[in-house]
Amino acid sequence: MPFIEYSTYHTPLFRSNGHFQSIYPTLFRKVTGVRYEREQIDTPDGDFLDLDWSRVGSRKVAILSHGLEGDSNRHYILGQVKSLNFGGWDACAWNFRGCSGATNRTLKFYHSGATYDLDTVIQHIRRVGHYDEIALIGYSLGGNMTLKYLGDLGEAVPSEISASVVFSAPVDLAASSLKIGQWYNKIYMMRFLRSLHGKIRAKMPLFPDALNDDHYVESVKNFKDFDDRYTAPIHGFKDAADYWAQCSSKPGLAKIKIPTLLVSARNDPFLTQSCFPVEAAKASQYFHFENPKAGGHVGFMSNNQSGEYWSDQRAVAFLEHKY
Repeated sequence: MPFIEYSTYHTPLFRSNGHFQSIYPTLFRKVTGVRYEREQIDTPDGDFLDLDWSRVGSRKVAILSHGLEGDSNRHYILGQVKSLNFGGWDACAWNFRGCSGATNRTLKFYHSGATYDLDTVIQHIRRVGHYDEIALIGYSLGGNMTLKYLGDLGEAVPSEISASVVFSAPVDLAASSLKIGQWYNKIYMMRFLRSLHGKIRAKMPLFPDALNDDHYVESVKNFKDFDDRYTAPIHGFKDAADYWAQCSSKPGLAKIKIPTLLVSARNDPFLTQSCFPVEAAKASQYFHFENPKAGGHVGFMSNNQSGEYWSDQRAVAFLEHKY
């Protein structure tokens, strides 16, 4: 019954506010010493994905999936890559479509349930790599994608995949999307939409028939508006509600068949109680859920001279010990 009620995470003194723990690392955390080697691979539908590698000559590799409007240079990715390398793992941080600094070729963007792109990365590494062991690590949107991938495959997951760790995943997309739309989360919503709007506008000249309403972009005020107008029709969903229902990972958690850890803080400003799958963990042999009191959204700050965050250490420890 792997529900971890008493987490080892303890927030630094006077830094227990969920908003502070979410925002401070984004603005001020600096991770040095990671040197990527970029590889570009093609997708089956004619697009491309950029993979950023940090290798130490290992036969073990971790594949890292970032969050909404993130990329391989986000602090949480760089920090995790550094810890993985120190622990003897190669690391591959892949960038979702349109997130690597270049506009992607197709009308498709990325979304919370785009497990086909994660699978493209995994199959590429299985085909050309020399790895005996593959681990998956995901954050926020990339965490939901990772969990959905594992739940959808169940026992058919590739044999090289040994474990997975996920942080701050919105496993109930409807509940999380609506919470981020609340007035007290406006600063986050504005930041996300500003970035998403920029990508829509960059694609308008390429796909004028599908993206011909520049005036509508400015009227999008929340994720429901954006997903109704863009995410759903572009990716084959009826509307935002249909997209959220089909792509939430929560219904498939019971089908996961490899050791998997989800860590979500109780003071995460993006998550509701329905994003804390306690009962799924209690009923599973493989799915672990750790629910620390604090940590914010992809925060989990630590006070140490190395600059390593608790989440970096926790992920490596779980990959090694599976608990």
